[in-house]
Amino acid sequence: MVWILRRLLQLQLRQVTLLLVVSVDDIFLPVEAFHLYDRLGRRIPHEERFSTPRVPAIVELCIQAGVDVPEYPTTRKRKPIIRISKSEFVDVDESELPDSEEPKRPVLAEISDSEVVAPSNEEETTLLAEETLRAWEQMMRGAKRLMKMYLVRVCGYFPEVHVGPSGHKAQNCGAFKHQQRNGQHGCQAAVLNDLIPPRYVWHVPDVNGPPLERELRNFYGQAPAVVEMCIHAGAAVPEEYRPTMRLDVGIPSTIKEAEMVV
Repeated sequence: MVWILRRLLQLQLRQVTLLLVVSVDDIFLPVEAFHLYDRLGRRIPHEERFSTPRVPAIVELCIQAGVDVPEYPTTRKRKPIIRISKSEFVDVDESELPDSEEPKRPVLAEISDSEVVAPSNEEETTLLAEETLRAWEQMMRGAKRLMKMYLVRVCGYFPEVHVGPSGHKAQNCGAFKHQQRNGQHGCQAAVLNDLIPPRYVWHVPDVNGPPLERELRNFYGQAPAVVEMCIHAGAAVPEEYRPTMRLDVGIPSTIKEAEMVV
């Protein structure tokens, strides 16, 4: 779903008019995490912080949940392990198990900007906007459900999100006095906005109308950039974003009219 959403956003960026030339990463903020070859293996030491690959945190969460990405292999356990203590366990013997012959579905790859073709008409643009909005909502719901099963942790002193049962020892935050013993960070359970931080933008009620005025910013609403772009392209406003977009608030036409509001 992550690759589908990024591909749909690439198509829409060719259609929606923006002030600056932006990429998908400006709309869909990338938050990285260390890729774990073995979720039950040793923690990543500080010396291996550059050799360990980093992937988008949402992708790492999906990989640990069962998605196979050829570029980032991971160890799969088909039999339950025998845990002795919190950090000690006995691995299982899978030699007697038959080889898995289940076909693996290919994962969509992100297409280059030169291959992106904008929608040809208004109807196609609306359908693309609705499909993008559905992909965005499905990704958010799916990530929230996966976070209840797989540990996702965040620390206020380093930019990455850690996905896995144990943290890492990479001292890349620079705040050494805040770290605990053995290079541990002050990690806590992450929320959805830590995994997928929304890039909020001002909601423009009328694209062809006058520009937004700074003095009237208290009357304007906000929405994630993905949602705002889809609405401009013709998609219906989702019910959950109506309060933040303040669609039920009357916007004064002038500053003098705003001063008369009680």
